[in-house]
Amino acid sequence: MILSGEEIKQRRGTDIQIDPFDEKKVNPNSYNLSLHDELIVYEEIILDMRKSNRTRRLTIPEEGMVLAPHQLYLARTVERTETHNLVPMIEGRSSVGRLGLFVHVTAGFGDVGFAGYWTLEMFAVQPIRIYPGIEICQIFYHQIEGDIKEYQSNKYQHNRDIQPSLLFKELTNKDETPPQMEFKFQ
Repeated sequence: MILSGEEIKQRRGTDIQIDPFDEKKVNPNSYNLSLHDELIVYEEIILDMRKSNRTRRLTIPEEGMVLAPHQLYLARTVERTETHNLVPMIEGRSSVGRLGLFVHVTAGFGDVGFAGYWTLEMFAVQPIRIYPGIEICQIFYHQIEGDIKEYQSNKYQHNRDIQPSLLFKELTNKDETPPQMEFKFQ
């Protein structure tokens, strides 16, 4: 079952925390989250799951920034959220999707107990101009049944910024050197 907008407002301050909160962003069954003014792009040509890949930070100016196709942009929400006893999920707003902007590649599913900013994995179908502060996605909440064990992570929990992939922390053993593969492009 998904919570209604009225239920989101009623649970605010207990099971749901959204900071900053603006009642105008409450929808019938979700809450709109806004785009922060910074992005991160990877600098590597080939991303390696077993390594911390280099990134570069960009600032979205007030007049907007054009996102190029075939480029992954990591961003974050302005709002910090914290959820207890519910499963938080985000989806791009339909108005944004109709412009060909994917707001999350695969990571729209949150965990019970998640606290932090949502990292957005943005990908444009064609060039699109984005603006800081735009209501980019919506968060909604599912009720959960059964015993609850809240999310605990040394990777993403209580983040304060955009989070590039930290998958390498799961895949590497400090005593092991990951195998190297070489690709030649012509």
